[in-house]
Amino acid sequence: MQQIIHYLENQAHEVVQLQSHLVSIPALGPSNEGGGEKEKADFLHKYLRECGFEEVIEINAPDKRVQCGYRPNLAAWIHGRDKNRTLWIISHLDIVPPGDLSLWKSDPYTLKVDADTLIGRGVEDNHQSIVSSLLAARAYIEQGIKPDMNLGLVFVADEETGNDYGLPYVLDNRQDLFRKDDLFLVPDFGTSDSTMMEVAEKSMLWLKISVQGRQCHASTPEKGINSLTASAAFILSLERLHEIFPGKNELFRPAGSTFCPTKKEANVPNINTIPGLDVFYLDCRILADYSIQDVINEARNLGLDIENKYGVNIDYEVVYQQQAAPHTDPYSEVVQRLARGIQKIYHATPRPQGVGGGTVAAFLRHRGYSAVVWATLTGTAHQPNERSSIQSTLKDAQVMALMAIDDETG
Repeated sequence: MQQIIHYLENQAHEVVQLQSHLVSIPALGPSNEGGGEKEKADFLHKYLRECGFEEVIEINAPDKRVQCGYRPNLAAWIHGRDKNRTLWIISHLDIVPPGDLSLWKSDPYTLKVDADTLIGRGVEDNHQSIVSSLLAARAYIEQGIKPDMNLGLVFVADEETGNDYGLPYVLDNRQDLFRKDDLFLVPDFGTSDSTMMEVAEKSMLWLKISVQGRQCHASTPEKGINSLTASAAFILSLERLHEIFPGKNELFRPAGSTFCPTKKEANVPNINTIPGLDVFYLDCRILADYSIQDVINEARNLGLDIENKYGVNIDYEVVYQQQAAPHTDPYSEVVQRLARGIQKIYHATPRPQGVGGGTVAAFLRHRGYSAVVWATLTGTAHQPNERSSIQSTLKDAQVMALMAIDDETG
């Protein structure tokens, strides 16, 4: 295994070359006013073939909004000693727009190299993981060594804009690709100290709440029903959701469900008018033990008290919901293999953890696969001057390569 590790230690130039190509291809989905991921997928397909991957397939999801008519998903793998099991590493092809260009210190689509730091749109989210996984597999090919199990790479579309054309499409349309005993690593979330292994996610609910009163002049408040007053009372009342759903899970920080009022729409444009309509939003991150519908029902029950007290009518609209998938067992094989690699390469103590957000690992977990989310990241995804580390890219590749062997002496 030291042969593989040594090879990867000396691939900094390849990291820069690959990132330079990837950054120059703005793989924006049509929802972000882009042409899709085809050009980036074509580049990677050619690269995989040139590297000597034994199998490369395309799983194209039809999408009339892009010129080619589809959104590309790629799968490639090399065979291991045991051909009946595969370690899959899943990254995504698409990026988000650069946003306000005045906040960038360089062209977001031209790679900037500053010592160990790479700067450009997508270098962390998700190019770093694309490059790490490519190098991990290429190390086995170049050194003529077989991993103990197959090592597979999947590059999916549409992760940034809903996943309809990405991993769920692959899972639905190529059910023969993955096997029950396969292992899955999704390198799309992590910390700079390499220690966080994400094994669980909370359910997500975004609720739009519209409080309807009656508008009037502020000098004659008795003629109206102040929707803002009712909204303020309701926002405070919604804190009781934490008492109604009190469960804790120490995998998460915070350990319990959270119910946070967030966005508030403007009501009236002038000071001397009592608003008749007030609209605000509730962001809920809910432990998997509770159903989303139960949360909605309890929010409505709290709203009934507000309606009765203030004489308003309250409407509810679900903007987004995603019921959490079952957790990956912190003692499962994929987590233990990852932990072993982190300890060996980073000399750090990894910890299984849950997060409030969502990743594509949820689609795998819903289908009964063991998936863990991990990478060593700067935390600059979606920001101006997004950056990643060359050394973290190489070390993550070493961890990935270690995961495909049965023990650290292999």
